[in-house]
Amino acid sequence: MTDTSADHDEPVYKIGDLAEEFGVTLRTLRFYEDKGLLKPTRVGVTRLFSKRDRARLKLILLGKRVGFSLTEVKRMIDLYDPRGKNTTQLKVALSKGEAQMRVLEEQRNSINTAIDELERTITVVRDMLAESE
Repeated sequence: MTDTSADHDEPVYKIGDLAEEFGVTLRTLRFYEDKGLLKPTRVGVTRLFSKRDRARLKLILLGKRVGFSLTEVKRMIDLYDPRGKNTTQLKVALSKGEAQMRVLEEQRNSINTAIDELERTITVVRDMLAESE
């Protein structure tokens, strides 16, 4: 955190601050801005990110980590209403989360099967090598 906004006395973060905190590149943050996921204010050429942008970045990175597309993440984030109960956003997030959980579980099962098969193959190859020596 670098500063506070004169208008709202809200914490403001420079692009480098967020990049360092979240382990992403400046290019990544500019890309998210270009896609409308983050909306920093500008003072000259300096991008100033709000607490809201920081929270959105956290959600973007979480969404990416669990396998959502940026389009899906943006749709879910855009459903947020600071004045409402966000029932629609929560229902959409739950539905998409449950669907993604099923996808990830299927992928995990496939990976476990591949690991088991590879372990058996490695054992057979080791045994063959041992016999030939």
